[in-house]
Amino acid sequence: MTDERTIVACVDGSAYAAAACDAAIWAAGKLDAPLTFVNVISRRKHAAAADYSGQIGLGTREHLLTELAELDGQRARLARERGRDFLDTARQRAEQAGRPDPTTRQRNGELVDALHSMDDEIRLLAIGKRGESAGDDDHLGSNLERVIRGVSCPILVTNQSFTPPQRVLIAFDGSKTGQRVIERAVATPLLSEVEVHLVYVGQPNDERRRQIDAAAETLRAAGATLTTAVLEGDVEPALHDYQRQHGLDLMVMGAYGHTRIRQLLVGSTTTDMIRRAEVPLLIVR
Repeated sequence: MTDERTIVACVDGSAYAAAACDAAIWAAGKLDAPLTFVNVISRRKHAAAADYSGQIGLGTREHLLTELAELDGQRARLARERGRDFLDTARQRAEQAGRPDPTTRQRNGELVDALHSMDDEIRLLAIGKRGESAGDDDHLGSNLERVIRGVSCPILVTNQSFTPPQRVLIAFDGSKTGQRVIERAVATPLLSEVEVHLVYVGQPNDERRRQIDAAAETLRAAGATLTTAVLEGDVEPALHDYQRQHGLDLMVMGAYGHTRIRQLLVGSTTTDMIRRAEVPLLIVR
């Protein structure tokens, strides 16, 4: 049965949007799937003028309220036009890469709500690690974390540039989610013809070693060029150090598990893991 769900990229004015587009274009090609670009205009950012009439000195200046409302209307219109420009640029980028006729959608509201309403249609979501509203500091903001929690599809989080991955790190913790990551890694064309590093962080007991060996055998049986590694230390820095040392260009991990890897994607450490990643991160359900 053909999977007609679409690959979706979130498009805004951030420095990460182009990479999200490129990642989605790559994924659509690997999966032979439709491609959709989505631009969401936040209600909070472009809300209608508030009613300040109860504040001292403003009640008699109704013309100011009218001007504020008109100004907010103009801002909303400009935001829509700006968003359409982003979508047009993304469409052109896809067509130049050989993916003609992508779908474009513009939505009002919050990003997570817009994506949640499309959840059944999305096969994979590509999104930059920082959006336009994240500012110029080193913080991701809460939008990305809400998206990770709010949608059920795999999520490919990109940096400011994206190149098709050739050498992939799969973080494995032995949990049911970790085992599903292996099953999906074997099944998806996204990870075909790549070198795979299967990495476990911690002191494995006999059961964990059996699970690591079984996961490795599954990957080898699927034709993967495979390296396995068992690391000591804290999960997050150990994974990042290994990725850098071996020049890996994609990290893959489950969204939820039952060991320390689970903690990376629950609470504040979610953003820490993504913020410090130097390569794209594929989060698998």
